[in-house]
Amino acid sequence: MSLHPTLQPYADAWTHSIEAISELVGPLVEGEWNRRTPCPGWSVRDIVSHVMGLDCEMLGDPRPIHTLPRDLFHVTNDHQRYMEMQVDVRRHHTAPEMTSELEYVIIRRNRQLRNESRDPGTKVRGPLGTELTLEESMRSHAFNVWVHEQDLRAALGRPGNLDSPGAHIARDVLLGELPVVVAERADAPRSSAIVFDVHGPIEFLRTIRVDIQGRGTLETAPALGPAATLTLDWETYVRLACGRVTADAVADRVKAEGDPQLTAAILRNFAVTR
Repeated sequence: MSLHPTLQPYADAWTHSIEAISELVGPLVEGEWNRRTPCPGWSVRDIVSHVMGLDCEMLGDPRPIHTLPRDLFHVTNDHQRYMEMQVDVRRHHTAPEMTSELEYVIIRRNRQLRNESRDPGTKVRGPLGTELTLEESMRSHAFNVWVHEQDLRAALGRPGNLDSPGAHIARDVLLGELPVVVAERADAPRSSAIVFDVHGPIEFLRTIRVDIQGRGTLETAPALGPAATLTLDWETYVRLACGRVTADAVADRVKAEGDPQLTAAILRNFAVTR
């Protein structure tokens, strides 16, 4: 393997999740590809198309030349239009076409990863012409593919892999967003601490401390006398943070203690991705 050790966890997580997706959709009959998922406007077929499209772009394939229909209610901005292109172009593909393309994409990406010798800091092209490092790109992709694996599991009634390599990448990505959620979007009081106690297949206890300037930092040390404490299970944490459910929909699975206005603001602003 020539892959840099820093990148190996992201490659492993992607491999685990993409193979799980392949196993999930391989036996599906035609009608099951049309099942609704937690992603607005997207079916099982659409999520698989999205994942394949992301991998094709990481392979350097040209983007499809395609005109989107005007009646896609869930497409409202440039980012969504960008992502929808790889999805809509495959909307009429049959189940065998989808599974055979997925298998081929997996083979090509595995070969690319085996031969990947670039430094993690190498600049690569991201969505909408953005530029990011190879490490950022691979981390984001491993995260996205695991989240969409969970979307497919929800749609198909096949829960699992909540503690897989991709789940651990997701934990780190989502925890990295918590200071912004708490300190900036929820406007937590300065010189305060908010505790998150998450249990289940992945467990952690983290504190967001907000300093006198209003900046939030993530800490592993528990806080004495926090302004608020949120206790919830890992699956609910993921569904909230990824915008798959509203706080009201999972109120019975979240225990909020402390300032009720603060906990409500945090939960209202909890989604960091869609």
